[in-house]
Amino acid sequence: MRKLSVFNQISVDGYFKTPDGDISWAHQPDNDPEFKEFTNSNALAGGMLLFGRKTYEMMESFWPTPQAAKQFPEVARQMNSLPKVVFSTTMEKASWNNTTLVKGDLGAAVRQLKSEPGGPMTIMGSGTIVSQLTQAGLIDEYQMLVHPVVLGDGATMFDGARKMLNLTLTTSRTFRNGRAYLVYQPKV
Repeated sequence: MRKLSVFNQISVDGYFKTPDGDISWAHQPDNDPEFKEFTNSNALAGGMLLFGRKTYEMMESFWPTPQAAKQFPEVARQMNSLPKVVFSTTMEKASWNNTTLVKGDLGAAVRQLKSEPGGPMTIMGSGTIVSQLTQAGLIDEYQMLVHPVVLGDGATMFDGARKMLNLTLTTSRTFRNGRAYLVYQPKV
């Protein structure tokens, strides 16, 4: 069975976006060479990317651009070439390279994807989908990049969660820029 992970950048107080949807705080210029190497190696990991409509539209508006290719050449190349799935009930088509649009039942679609052969799958952003798939017990791993910033308000990737989820920390790493990478798996 394919593994499904979430990768989200969060503030110290647990938000992945501000109340108005801003995530620019997570994308400030950084001169930490160790962190840059970490970012590039994560991008080269392969697999399939899963998105909700809002995150997909944001990603599609940036990664295929010349600006992305200039700023983040390795990451842009990978983002544009990987297979992608966007879950949306309102979109009519998905035009970003290698993207499949899924309009049906989210849980059933993800169960089907997990049962198919292939590499790991990663959800980026997409808090509504993360919350729904968490409640359905379909997420195998939560990867969080914690930024040294307090937003005070916003959305967590678990908004709408109806029950407690116990997690086990499996990996942690800190960087000179003050960021911390934490990986959790659901306790069984």
